[in-house]
Amino acid sequence: MTRRTPLELAGAEPGPAFTVTFDGRELAVLPGRTIAAALWSAGVTSWRTTRAGGEPRGVFCGIGVCFDCLVTVNGRPNQRACLLPAEPGDVIRTQEGTGHHD
Repeated sequence: MTRRTPLELAGAEPGPAFTVTFDGRELAVLPGRTIAAALWSAGVTSWRTTRAGGEPRGVFCGIGVCFDCLVTVNGRPNQRACLLPAEPGDVIRTQEGTGHHD
């Protein structure tokens, strides 16, 4: 028996990749991915630092409850990367602390 992936079983075909930038670096993103998924697929696991101590953070809960995944997107701080779909041309930046001093 040949094993098939869920993508094959559903007959889904992702659309063409588009580009976003993260801290000045261009990343290719498949349609439908959240910003967190786009960053993870590019090997980025941390994109925020805490207010106290500057500790690195990324995804913790993955469902928008914990706020560890906050990122600045298109100049707007405190966006939850695990919930926000990536859009073509998004400018994503590592958020330091509250993100309001950028």
